[in-house]
Amino acid sequence: MTDKKILTIQDISCVGQCSLTVALPIISACGIETCVLPSAVLSTHTAGFSGYTFRDLTEDMPNIKDHWKKEGISFDAIYTGYLGSTKQIDYVADIFAEVASDTCIKIVDPAMADNGNLYPGFDAEFVQSMKGLCGKCDYLLPNISEACLLTDTEYKTEYDEAYITLLLDRLMALGCKNIILTGVSYATGKTGVVVYENNTYSYYEHVKIADGCHGTGDIYASSFVGALLQGKTAYDAAKIAADYVLECIKETQKADNHWYGAKFEPVLYKLIEAVRN
Repeated sequence: MTDKKILTIQDISCVGQCSLTVALPIISACGIETCVLPSAVLSTHTAGFSGYTFRDLTEDMPNIKDHWKKEGISFDAIYTGYLGSTKQIDYVADIFAEVASDTCIKIVDPAMADNGNLYPGFDAEFVQSMKGLCGKCDYLLPNISEACLLTDTEYKTEYDEAYITLLLDRLMALGCKNIILTGVSYATGKTGVVVYENNTYSYYEHVKIADGCHGTGDIYASSFVGALLQGKTAYDAAKIAADYVLECIKETQKADNHWYGAKFEPVLYKLIEAVRN
């Protein structure tokens, strides 16, 4: 097992099985010391709940970083999820520069869009700032919507391999070193991930379950990060993460009214086994 220490930066929804309530247990279960920097605290996530509370922690982020510097704390990996503003992106760039170890692996999930549309509250300025952060990372984990926005490419629901290659080439032009593009489907009933690592493209295809779950993107990114930091190649980590998300969705489908997230906990042992093998 590894002695690496990772910092993950994203919001925490106290109820809802997403963001930090997913990242912390999943990465920890992979055997990685996991430190957190909450960018905001919500009583629940925002999909399906009403009247939720929200506490913005943006201005706490630089003070926390300064304390870490004072204490001589640095991180072997930094993984970012949902960031709520351009100011938070700027603060994350400072964290990359000031508390990363010399060999720090930086992983960015540019969680900002789906189905061709930006999440509510985001705009073109946010996309532009995210482009800059993507250029500073070692591994980028966008879905097709996010890849299109980051590269000013027309979003398509029907496409071929040439279209996906174009997206990857344009992402690399931003400065991205390795890319894991999720939600790539070339055939009905199938989906998968395209991995660009060490100048090589590879594709892992698996069955597509029509009834997805909220938070599976966070589960995917977190399990990818855990596997990667345990020495797996990007392709193997992408495969492990995809297989695990499928198990989580299947487990959730057994429940009658579990609509707010994916039941990742009962099958966490399967991720641990896959990472150890």
